[in-house]
Amino acid sequence: MAEISTIARPYAVAAYTLGKETKALAKWSEMLGFATAVANDAQMQAYIQDPKVIASDLQNTFLKVCGDKLNEQGQNLIKVLVEYNRMTILPAITSAFEALKAQDEGVLDAQIIAASKPSAAEVKDLVKRLEVKFGKKIEANVSVDAELIGGIKIIVGDTVIDASVKGQLQNLAYTLSA
Repeated sequence: MAEISTIARPYAVAAYTLGKETKALAKWSEMLGFATAVANDAQMQAYIQDPKVIASDLQNTFLKVCGDKLNEQGQNLIKVLVEYNRMTILPAITSAFEALKAQDEGVLDAQIIAASKPSAAEVKDLVKRLEVKFGKKIEANVSVDAELIGGIKIIVGDTVIDASVKGQLQNLAYTLSA
C-alpha cells in the first residue's frame, strides 16, 4: 500500500498545485472524484486491467466515458496515467489530493469509534474538544464497534486516542507480560 501512495503522491501534488494556482481546487476535486468513480466501475476496471487493450484505446474510451466532466488539464492527467500504465492508482491520487486540500483548508478527518452509538450532543461536544486540541476544523466519521466493550477510540491523522475498555485491557496485558 505504501508503494501505491508513494507513486500517487506526486500526481496528487501536481494536481493540487495546479488547482491552487488557478483557484480551481473544487473543480479538480470534482474531476478526480468523477474519474475515480469511472475507474472503479467493474466493467471499466476489467477494461483497464485487460492486457489486450492498447493504451490509445483505453485513453480514448476512458475520456469518452468521462465526456465534458474533465477539462483539458484533467484529460492530460488521464493521458499521462494511461501512458505510464498507472490508471490503477487513480483512487490513491484522489485520496492524496483530498488530503492535501483538507490540510490547506484547515480541516482534519477524525474517525470516532464507539462501543455504543453516541448521541448527537456527545459527538458535537467531542468534535469541539478535538478542534481545540488540534487547532483545526474536524470532520467526524462516527462508527460503532461492540468489540471495544466500552468507551471510545478516536483516530485523527496519525494520532490515536484509545479510551476503550478493550484498549485498556490490552495495555494491562502488555504491562503484565513485560
